[in-house]
Amino acid sequence: MHMPKGRIYIIGLLLTGVLLGSALGVGGFTFFYAKGASYMTDDPTACANCHVMQNHLDGWAKSSHHAVATCNDCHTPHAFIPKYMTKASNGWHHSWAFTTGDFPERIQITEGNRKVAEDSCRKCHQDITLEIDPGHSGSQPLECLHCHWSVGHLE
Repeated sequence: MHMPKGRIYIIGLLLTGVLLGSALGVGGFTFFYAKGASYMTDDPTACANCHVMQNHLDGWAKSSHHAVATCNDCHTPHAFIPKYMTKASNGWHHSWAFTTGDFPERIQITEGNRKVAEDSCRKCHQDITLEIDPGHSGSQPLECLHCHWSVGHLE
């Protein structure tokens, strides 16, 4: 049995439409259910959409940084494109981890995110770090987070 090319084309279009519609529907539902739009803001409560972050939000609310910085001020780069690239990357990794359940209950900062936080410390506290760095004689640069690991979250 031979099917006309026009009919094959229409079936292909229908299958493409069904697959694309399904993907958009599932993606849209997931984005809505996971409060995806909240992650595009600077609202710190968005960071506690997942239960493992609640202690971090509570600690930040009691910290000295509460009055001067939000989560994004410390945990994302300050330039627009790197900020949203970091948010997208973290969002993907967090979504995967929370969907699969593959994450430690006491979350750990990744090396890349630790560097972002370190850069943020140095940007906001430049006057202090410029005074400290020249006096440090170690082979590795002095890390703010080595001594001040709990400043932003009081844990």
